[in-house]
Amino acid sequence: MFLRDYGDTEIGGFAISAADNLLLIEDVQLVKQQCTTVTVVFDDTAVADFFDEQVDAGRRPEQFARVWIHTHPGKSAEPSNTDEETFARCFGSSDWSIMAIVAAGGATYARLQFNVGPAAAITIPMEIDFTSEFPGSDCEAWEREYLACVRSMDAKWWDCRTSSLLDERLLDYDDTDWFTSMEAALTKEDYFD
Repeated sequence: MFLRDYGDTEIGGFAISAADNLLLIEDVQLVKQQCTTVTVVFDDTAVADFFDEQVDAGRRPEQFARVWIHTHPGKSAEPSNTDEETFARCFGSSDWSIMAIVAAGGATYARLQFNVGPAAAITIPMEIDFTSEFPGSDCEAWEREYLACVRSMDAKWWDCRTSSLLDERLLDYDDTDWFTSMEAALTKEDYFD
């Protein structure tokens, strides 16, 4: 909940599952990412580094690379078309995966998808398991992780209208096509420092 409520953009991460219960999420790990109110773009190098760190820690891929969790800054937790496209592109080749969404209004969504055999997808409930041990809250560590990994592009997008923080290419697009124009600019530049 801390990471969901800390900023005003979407953020995303990988859920880390218990070794003996892959549906029990014990942690959520952020990676370096560019975020807006409607998108999250992970840094490919940061994802590769995260995967390496998890393998080095003795985890299996199904513990750290199957559950994609992200936030929606509004009240709806329903997946957007972008969410669906991302899930299909990034997790479609996994034998199983979960897309989980936590909305600022408190709504949640989770879908378990099987991509082998007679492929299937089912919506599953999300709940907090108070019977499992939890090492406690560390808001300062969570804030450090957020600040180290999450870079909001919304401020840059709106500021570029007056101060050209991105570049003049964005000014050529009208407001009704802002999402496409921002994605076009992001694909032409590397905004991960």
